[in-house]
Amino acid sequence: QVQLVESGGGLVQPGGSLRLSCAASGFTLDIYSIAWFRQAPGKQREGVSCISSSDGSTFYATSVKGRFTISRDNAKNTVYLQMNSLKPEDTAVYYCAADRTCRATPTYWGQGTQVTVSS
Repeated sequence: QVQLVESGGGLVQPGGSLRLSCAASGFTLDIYSIAWFRQAPGKQREGVSCISSSDGSTFYATSVKGRFTISRDNAKNTVYLQMNSLKPEDTAVYYCAADRTCRATPTYWGQGTQVTVSS
C-alpha cells in the first residue's frame, strides 16, 4: 500500500526557513518520482517542485527557484523540501505526491502540512 506522510510545517517569520519531509512507504524512490504541491486558501493548487525517480533530476516553479531545494534520501525513503527566504505568499498547505514521472498528474497524495509565513 502506497503511503506518503508529510511533516515539518509550521509558523515562521518572513525570511526564515523550514524543511518539509515526505516519508514514503509501499514503494521505493527509484520507482516513483516525488513532487511537492501547495494550495493557499482561495487559490488553485500549484506545483512547487519535483525530483525524478530515474536520474534525480529536479524541477522548480519559477516562484520558488533559488529559494527551495528538493532532495531525497533513498536509505530513508524520504524526500525533503528545504525552503529558505520564505515569504508571506509561500503560506499554504503543502502536499507531497508520487507518480512514475514528474510530468504525470500524481496518483498518490499525502495529507498535507500547513506552512504559515507571518510576522
